[in-house]
Order: sequence, then structure tokens, then C-alpha cells
Amino acid sequence: MRPSPHLEPLQPAYGTGTLADVMPTALAALGVPDGADGVLLRGGELSGVRRVAVLLLDGFGYHLLHQAGQASSTVEAIRNGDIGTLTPITATVPSSTPISLASLACGLPPGRHGIIGFTVRVPDSGDLVTHIRWDGEPDPETWQPEPTCFERAAADGVVCTVVSDGAFRDTGLTRAIYRGADWTPAIAPYEVAEETIAALHRGRRSLVYSYLPDIDTAGHFHGIGSPEWLEAVAEVSEAIDGILTDLPKDASLFVTADHGMVNLTERLHVDRHPDLLEGVETIAGDGRMRYLYTRAGADAEVAAAWGAAVRDRAEVIGRDEAIGRGWFGPVVTAAGRERIGDLVVACRDTFAIVGVEGEPPHVPRLIGQHGGLTAAEMAVPLWTYRNG
Repeated sequence: MRPSPHLEPLQPAYGTGTLADVMPTALAALGVPDGADGVLLRGGELSGVRRVAVLLLDGFGYHLLHQAGQASSTVEAIRNGDIGTLTPITATVPSSTPISLASLACGLPPGRHGIIGFTVRVPDSGDLVTHIRWDGEPDPETWQPEPTCFERAAADGVVCTVVSDGAFRDTGLTRAIYRGADWTPAIAPYEVAEETIAALHRGRRSLVYSYLPDIDTAGHFHGIGSPEWLEAVAEVSEAIDGILTDLPKDASLFVTADHGMVNLTERLHVDRHPDLLEGVETIAGDGRMRYLYTRAGADAEVAAAWGAAVRDRAEVIGRDEAIGRGWFGPVVTAAGRERIGDLVVACRDTFAIVGVEGEPPHVPRLIGQHGGLTAAEMAVPLWTYRNG
């Protein structure tokens, strides 16, 4: 029996419709000279726009909209095409938060910006960097040296603001991908809406990026479709309503997500299989896409052992093959290549690899996870609304 279409693999649509194309489209609308040509919107849809708000709802995949519509009349109206324009685009690979946020903020595929895994090994030191909890080492400006979309916009006179939890303000990830934007702290959906509107009024042209984690958090701990998940959808949709109510006449709102999610049904616990550590120096990535850094000459043996353990629940391939498939974009820099594991384990269906040394003890118990290549994880919405 064939799996659900939502569990079939979905290739990232670099250059025509990924998260890396969203901010360049916003820059083009704002008249930033080095912005892209607005590949995601055609026919003058953003003509006359001087202010753009980009609201990212963590974990709110395209294939979740039907369930989410049960909790929010706004989401249901968006899904039905009653307001604004809804377009399916794809996340970047791996389909996890730091990779997607970097792709969005920099307007680049992971192979270019180099934040190419939830955790990766630092080539020089051998240490692991967890991008979402980055304490500043390695140096963020060196690790991700490309200009961000905010820097490019600010250089052209656009006032840029990030609206998000103040706890993230000084992290390494912020320093790496949000350079060029001022930071306004906000946590609750109504606060995010209020601060987004306030930021939109700054300057003659403005770009605002706002972030809400609630749907992702509920999915991880309670599962997609759970009462807690539906409650999170209802609360987060209040932010959309609040922004729409007071959106300036010369503004446009983009709503998107960093990835979708699947509810797990199977897990391989590495800590219960010490034989899988033979020939492996470090395991990184996340539960749905693991990076294996192997000892010299051990690739074949490690691939065979892991292939036997995961069977048809995952695919084990070499770094060069993963790059050749275009997972990380059409160009992968030398620095980016070094950060990918010697072997990549891409999980299929609703399977994950957990129990990795150094990861928080609650991770194996998470119900909803992401990072893989299924349509459920890769397809994300881009909803646009033009005021005026």
C-alpha cells in the first residue's frame, strides 16, 4: 500500500518557490535595488507597497491548514481563498527551524548561508554547535558571513524590525541572521500584532519580521490535531486578525511557516544500539535528518550498519550524493560542505532517530517532529494580503 501523499518526498523549489525566495520578493516590492525580481508574486500584486510585514508561524505546514481551520475562522477563510492569496511553497533542507529561519532572513539556500543543520560539527574544533541555542561560538559573523536581507534593505533606507521573544535577542543565531534589524520584544500573539503594526509605521519604507513559536511547541509536545495544538492555532490566529485590523493602507502582510510536522509512530533509539556507534565520531542533525561524522575510511561499514538498522524507514547516503540531489541548494560553499555529515540519514514516513548523546532527555518523547523531506514537513504556506 502506498503511503499518504503527504508522506511522499518533496524536493525544495529553490529559485522558484522556497522560503529563501520570500524576503527577496519583499525587498523587490520595497524597491531595494539588489532584491530579487519578486518570483513569488506576479502581475503587480505589490505595486505601491511601502511597508511589508512577514509573520512566521513556527511549525504551521501547508498540509495542516485543513485541521487548523477547525480552530480558526480566519485560517479557514485563508484556506478557502476568501481573503488574500494562498500559495504553497517549500521549506529548505533540512526542514528545521534554524535552517529555515536563516534561509528566510538571508534570502539564500542553506548551501550558501551555511546554517545547514539543527546541530552540526564545527570542522576546526570538532565541537557541536546547536544553532537554536547558540551561545556565540563559533563567531556568528564568521560562521554566516553573507549579508542578510535586513542589511540589504537598511542600506537602501528601509527601516527594519524583528518582533520576537526578547530572550532570543542576543543569541548567536540572531547575530548571524538578523543583522541590520532593530529588535522589539513581544511574546503573546496580541503583543506581536501590536508591535508589528507599530513597527510598520516607522520610516517612509519599512520591513517587519515577526515570529510566533506556539503551534510548533504544541505539536512537539502534544501532537498535531491535539486539543492543545488546536488551542495554539486559535491563539496565534489572533495575531493575524490583529495585524489585518490595523494594517496601514500602503502595507502588505505575508504569513508563512518554517516547516510542517509529522506525528511520530516509530523511533530508533541509538543509545540502545551501541553497535551503531562503531566508526562514528559524532552524530548531529535532528531526529528526522541525522548527520554522521565518521572515522577515516569507515564510511562503507557505517553506512551498512545504519542501513540494516533503519531498513526502509530511512535512506543512508553520502554527503556528496545529498549535495548532488540539490537538497541544500544549487550551490554549496566549501564551508557548508564541511559542516554536513560524511553520511546523511534521511528518515521517511513517521520514523525518527533519537537517543543521541548530548541531546535533551525530552527529545525522544516528542510526538511531533520535522526535519525530513516529506511533503508534510516540506510544504509551507505563503499567504499574502495587500491593503489598499
